[in-house]
Amino acid sequence: MSDNWKSGTKAVHTGTRRSQYGEVSEAIFMTQGFVYESAEHAEQRFISTGDDEFIYARYGNPTVKMFEERIAALEGAEDAFATASGMAAVSGALTSMLKAGDHVVSSRALFGSCLYILEEVLARFGVEVTFVDGTDLSQWQAAIREGTKAVFFESVSNPTLEAIDIKAVADLAHAKGALVLIDNVFATPVFSRAFELGADVVIYSTTKHIDGQGRALGGVILGSRDFIRGTVEPYMKHTGGSMSPFTAWIMLKGLETMRLRVRAQASAALEVAKALQGHAAIDQVIYPGLEQHPQYDLVQRQMGAGGTVVSLIVKGGKEGAFKFLNAVQIGVISNNLGDAKTIMTHPATTTHQRLPEDQKASLGIADGLVRVSIGLEDETDLIADFLQALDGVN
Repeated sequence: MSDNWKSGTKAVHTGTRRSQYGEVSEAIFMTQGFVYESAEHAEQRFISTGDDEFIYARYGNPTVKMFEERIAALEGAEDAFATASGMAAVSGALTSMLKAGDHVVSSRALFGSCLYILEEVLARFGVEVTFVDGTDLSQWQAAIREGTKAVFFESVSNPTLEAIDIKAVADLAHAKGALVLIDNVFATPVFSRAFELGADVVIYSTTKHIDGQGRALGGVILGSRDFIRGTVEPYMKHTGGSMSPFTAWIMLKGLETMRLRVRAQASAALEVAKALQGHAAIDQVIYPGLEQHPQYDLVQRQMGAGGTVVSLIVKGGKEGAFKFLNAVQIGVISNNLGDAKTIMTHPATTTHQRLPEDQKASLGIADGLVRVSIGLEDETDLIADFLQALDGVN
């Protein structure tokens, strides 16, 4: 690999391992184990494995290794560990480094399952978690203390699309010796500058934009080689959260087209957001790429684009939101995002359903909130479809 390659080239070629057959498309090494030349060779492999040596699929696999090297090069990380799902990546990154008595500071606006890990799982095992308004730097400053082990946040929150100042929070955390862990799904690897801005660990659900076609669950943890191989790998290989070779192959294929897909989706998302502003059936259009967004300037500095997701607050609460969802003809109702198909979600009754009503209100998850992940359909078709559906709400 050339250090001078641009991201588009890295996404197609980095990490490629060809077998003796010289295949063009990466090979899928569908094996759970590996054969050793002798008993002595097996003993040596368990003592120390080289870059192209493997023991067991739970520990590593050539296809998975290709994906790890490619996404690490793309993100600007030293190393990566691929996991079975996005939540395996979130929980693995946190639990591998924390123990009873440790302190974590987290933004309050998180995906429902992330909240569960922090509020329920980590608390159950004696980890103290302090939640803050991620957009308020004074709250971060007050909460991070000497001995804080880590801070955790979504660079753009799900589903209210609040952006957090990565550099400012990282500076506060590093001043107290804390690691900075970021769930970077909404920023995508295409628009990410997380490591450059001070992140220590970056986490993706590869289920989203990296696959981009709704085929497989996956996740990845990126960071320093010491953290990935010294902290994450021992935990993950013994607890069983590794990515399968077939999934890794899917993700490799996804990386090849991700840049084209995500840029097209972000461009369409901006046009959709502009077109829906001011509609009589909408209280608010939330999109980080609109100048009216409260963190617009920050988003432009950190990402350079608003991303692929638009959130709408439809008038009439749940009833209005459901009328809109049921009237849309192109977009599908589901709970994924980053797909080639436009996907619509009602967070209050699905992804964030378990939260108490007062917590939903504090997070801005209104009954009328609809999260729309823009796909690869023609944007003019999407706009016309959304407008006719909104007209039906009135």
